[in-house]
Amino acid sequence: MALKFELVTPARLERTADVHMVTVPGAEGDFSVLEGHAPFMATLRNGSLTIYAAPGADPETIEVEGGFAEVNETGLTVLAEHIAN
Repeated sequence: MALKFELVTPARLERTADVHMVTVPGAEGDFSVLEGHAPFMATLRNGSLTIYAAPGADPETIEVEGGFAEVNETGLTVLAEHIAN
């Protein structure tokens, strides 16, 4: 099954996709989220958000600056203050 992933900034919805896994730069350390992860919220530190579209796929990275991540029954939403273009 796929993880529903959304990346949002104050300006707009930057991305929405079904992915295999996302590694998030949490304020207390990096964490990875797969489909079915337990619900929680975390603050972000500046760093690389790493997205794996499928098992074994090459990762895509997006630099994020600040914000929050929320994991719930519908998936992972990253609310970033800013992303690098």
